[in-house]
Amino acid sequence: MVEVLVTGGAGFIGSNFVRYALRSHDDWHVTTLDKLTYAGRRENLHDVIDHPRHTFVHDDIGNAAVSAPLVEQSEIVVHFAAETHVDRSIQSAGEFIRTDVEGTFVLLEAARRAARLRRFVQISTDEVYGSVPAGASRETDELKPRNPYAASKAGADRLAYSYWATYNVPVIITRASNNYGPYQFPEKVIPLFVTNAIDDIPVPLYGDGKNVRDWLHVEDHCSALDLLIDAGTSGEVYNVGGGNEVMNVDLTNRILSTLGKPSTLIKPVADRPGHDRRYALDTTKLRGIGWAPRMPFERGLTDTIEWYRTNDWWWRPIKEADPAFRSYYEAQYGRR
Repeated sequence: MVEVLVTGGAGFIGSNFVRYALRSHDDWHVTTLDKLTYAGRRENLHDVIDHPRHTFVHDDIGNAAVSAPLVEQSEIVVHFAAETHVDRSIQSAGEFIRTDVEGTFVLLEAARRAARLRRFVQISTDEVYGSVPAGASRETDELKPRNPYAASKAGADRLAYSYWATYNVPVIITRASNNYGPYQFPEKVIPLFVTNAIDDIPVPLYGDGKNVRDWLHVEDHCSALDLLIDAGTSGEVYNVGGGNEVMNVDLTNRILSTLGKPSTLIKPVADRPGHDRRYALDTTKLRGIGWAPRMPFERGLTDTIEWYRTNDWWWRPIKEADPAFRSYYEAQYGRR
């Protein structure tokens, strides 16, 4: 049995990867390590948490007494665990440095002692490149993070690379564009706007709404990671993009239209400090080893909206009963 450690496996992308891995590899035993902070939830793994080839460990990646032995017994480590929301990083950057950089350091220290380890996947983000006025970011481009979240991910990204260069840890780094799909915490734009619109609550659109993001369905992201675990080259960086560039205002209108809601629900709000105008990724390198996204954006968005519409058991307790989410939401956008 191949021992696979997934850090942050109770978060959005991590839980989708755990599910994908168990479905795709009947010779994998997957251990999820998750601190269960506000966005990491057991509910995200409700259908696989008791799977016979899955073990859940509730702890912090920064706690070496727990995380290091898990790394040392693994053949594959897929490191998702991170603080990820830009707005929160602007309010409280310290937590992002502690989790994203220091937590990654703890795992990498264990990885260089791990005799069985054949792959350490460091999950990074397109945000490390900063705003891209034209063209698309390539893996060799300069990193220009423009907010504390992006900077913390860039730090972890380069730290992971250094452990390959210095200690020959079998690291690969993936930089993905904006993910969407089921189980995404409803502070992120798609689930926030969908769930607000379902309840006829205004959707808070930053600035003029013309910021552009490239959207990648979470299942396509998982398939890329699955391929790279075997086909990737240690020490290399791989962009993972969906090729679906959409302005935020257009995305908002698509969501409202799909739900049959009026555009009058759009509530313009003051722009985010240092708000990157556009992200775009050149995925030639990854496509060259056989990957391409399969989910058309229109279908993926429609399916995602439908998932939130029919699974309010998952998101409604967060928005209505979770004090941390309510206080955050009200501080950002005002009371309902």
